[in-house]
Amino acid sequence: MVQMTDAFGRGAIAVLGWPIDDAIASRGKAPPAPEMQAIVELINRVDLEEPAERLEGVLKNDPTLAFKLMRYINSPAFGLSVEISSFRHAVMMLGYKRLKRWLALLLASASRDANLRPVIYAAVRRGLLMEELGRDSGLEEERRSELFICGVFSLLDRMMGQPFSELLKTVPVSDAVRAALSDGKGPLQPFLELVRATESSSFYDIRSAAEAILMGVADVNCAVLRALAAARQLD
Repeated sequence: MVQMTDAFGRGAIAVLGWPIDDAIASRGKAPPAPEMQAIVELINRVDLEEPAERLEGVLKNDPTLAFKLMRYINSPAFGLSVEISSFRHAVMMLGYKRLKRWLALLLASASRDANLRPVIYAAVRRGLLMEELGRDSGLEEERRSELFICGVFSLLDRMMGQPFSELLKTVPVSDAVRAALSDGKGPLQPFLELVRATESSSFYDIRSAAEAILMGVADVNCAVLRALAAARQLD
């Protein structure tokens, strides 16, 4: 981060890549922003399937959070044929499981630290790509939703400055997501490894990881393009 800042000071106008680890290290053990805490509370309440009016009570204390959530749900990437006008309407139309995945996306994008913006974009792309890979693998909707949450949360430790062993005590996730993020194993781990391989641009690693889930490199390329298109729609 210091080298990048110095380069900009000497006239650089762009960088290729981003010093993500430096950005995380600079945050130290700072507590999560209030907006993040509100989203975690919402995720917990949705996980418990609390009545919509109680969920709305959390949003009423943070109009900005409510606006962001409605914007995400009404984005073209969501593919709804009607406009969602309230959180209660969202619960009625989507159900708790689908709503939880979009709260996960909201949590991943909640940080206001400019140095974490590349991390946030990477997390969103990971979630969308893992979901697309699951679709091509013929997985059912519930498992694809787990893949999405796993990808979106895969960089949450960096965003919130906590190890997954501690972080996942407060954020409810499935056993499969927990195993992938905390222990590096389980049914979702091969998909996460493939996403990491695509980020490294190593053809050998991509091919090896793709073969582990019985996919060809061409299929991975198509999934990447669909994920990038979906991410663009979320902008």
